Amino acid sequence: MRPLRRSCGAAVLAFGVLSGPAAALERLEFRTPGAAEDVADALRAASLLVSSELDGQTDAQDLFAAARAEYAALLGALYAKGHYSGVITIRVDGREAASIAPLDAPGRIDVIEVTVEPGPAFRLSQAEVAPLAPGTALPPGFAAGQPALSGVVRDAAAAGVSGWRDRGHAKARVAGQDVTANHRDATLAARIALEPGPRLRFGPLTVEGAERMEVRRVVKIAGLPEGEVFSPQELERAANRLRRTGVFRSVAMTEGDVLSPDLVPITAAIVEELPRRYSFGAEIASQDGLSLTGYWLHRNLLGGAERLRVDGEITNIGAQNSGVDYTLGVTLDRPATLTPDTTLGFAAEIGRLDEEDYVADVATIGVNLTHYFSDTLTGRLGIGYEYANGRDRVSDFLFRNVSIPIGVNWDRRNDKTNATEGFYLDAEVKPFFGLGTTGTGARTKIDARGYLGLGAADRVVLAGRLQLGLITGSALLDTPRDDLFYSGGGGTVRGQPYQSLGVNVARGALSPKIGATHFIGTQLEARAMVTDRIGVVGFFDAGRVDLDGFFGTGGDWHSGAGLGLRYDTGFGPIRLDVAAPVSGTTGDGVQIYVGLGQAF
Repeated sequence: MRPLRRSCGAAVLAFGVLSGPAAALERLEFRTPGAAEDVADALRAASLLVSSELDGQTDAQDLFAAARAEYAALLGALYAKGHYSGVITIRVDGREAASIAPLDAPGRIDVIEVTVEPGPAFRLSQAEVAPLAPGTALPPGFAAGQPALSGVVRDAAAAGVSGWRDRGHAKARVAGQDVTANHRDATLAARIALEPGPRLRFGPLTVEGAERMEVRRVVKIAGLPEGEVFSPQELERAANRLRRTGVFRSVAMTEGDVLSPDLVPITAAIVEELPRRYSFGAEIASQDGLSLTGYWLHRNLLGGAERLRVDGEITNIGAQNSGVDYTLGVTLDRPATLTPDTTLGFAAEIGRLDEEDYVADVATIGVNLTHYFSDTLTGRLGIGYEYANGRDRVSDFLFRNVSIPIGVNWDRRNDKTNATEGFYLDAEVKPFFGLGTTGTGARTKIDARGYLGLGAADRVVLAGRLQLGLITGSALLDTPRDDLFYSGGGGTVRGQPYQSLGVNVARGALSPKIGATHFIGTQLEARAMVTDRIGVVGFFDAGRVDLDGFFGTGGDWHSGAGLGLRYDTGFGPIRLDVAAPVSGTTGDGVQIYVGLGQAF
């Protein structure tokens, strides 16, 4: 970098004029003569003074401190763009900021002038990192003749170190670097020397910060493979297992000094969350009424990250076509059972369902295993007992069965509450074995969702959802009522009343509506952000139910469409949807839905 000198550029960018008390900054001028547009933008983004002015900073002491720190900030921005001969001048009321002693800081600042001449863009004349572990991939831009971006040089050094760490060399480091700028030719020679160090194995895990958690359970949950070859991926998996429990506010895994002969000890520094948490939620729809939900959670019941949760739900309060439903459930999950990635769970639930076509008291109890194959892919297997005692419009019924649900969840969304890219897939097959008059068969469900962001910062998002449901093996009237499929409402077809589409079955002199054995539903949305907080949504939903197969002769369609508003709260959008029927005979009039989070 050349010495600082006073300079006057032809192009001037004024960032506003502040007026106010005598101590206020009157003018900030930021000049970038000869800079390409992307370089000028990067310099403005890095400028502490520009940021101070935009924040309304007027204190002379703070402005002077920002001016003195401005050189390093702008220098870093120039290096990042491959400019190593830049000239930076920063004048505070006509005096170079670097020449003003800190103890001689001005008590008043009226004008600050920043001029950055970037100079030529440099290219790499040499690009070497050695020695490299077999299979190490360096950044494509780290090659002779490519732009000499400082970030690329740093990334190359980091990639070299990571390559050795991936092969078990936990203490690999940069041993030396020779980075030389040739100002005459506008080239940069970068030579980086690595020191791989010995190949190491995982040593013992030490836990720091445990208060209510038992240390042995922390070690068990982390599942660090002591004695095996060091792997940064295994280290990150261990940290993620601990985070996944929800017990810890923060988890940091660090490597200690090498123990004889080739062991590297690991320290897990943890900070525990408060053990208890509760939450309440509400959602309202004009046809379906008000739904209230809440839960109480204990994150660490017995000191081993056992997770006890009590859920309560009251739905369809004030619904036009059904009564009020009540459910109360308890779950207890224990991580690191059988394997570090397997969670054992117990669940029980009781409730009363007052639907349009039946009323029933229901109960379930079961045990399940959830296995985490990765951060995005999980599988589950369970066994449970299900009970339903009620009456439909024709007769009483009693359903009892033992079920074995088997499911998989693949979640590649970038945000679970407001996704802009990725996909989500949940599939479950639940064989059930009837007791008494209950039929035996299997219930299959698939829920697939996809998201595509368009434009700058994904300001427009196209979202789609496909739902499939299928009952096989069991006759319609021998199947538990809450296992059958309906369509209509916020979860399937907005604009149509909740569970308004079923099938009519002749039973004696009556032909009451009942749920179907086949269901297909789709929801399509176009989401657009109008401001940083407010978004608008257009949507179209459709659903179909059948008895004898998808698209059979006895099935029927209905659909709905509408518009919605979203307000981003930071932890999930508040949703307001207004929808009306498009096709079908199950609905008439406008439906309104209010809730937290996107519809899907």
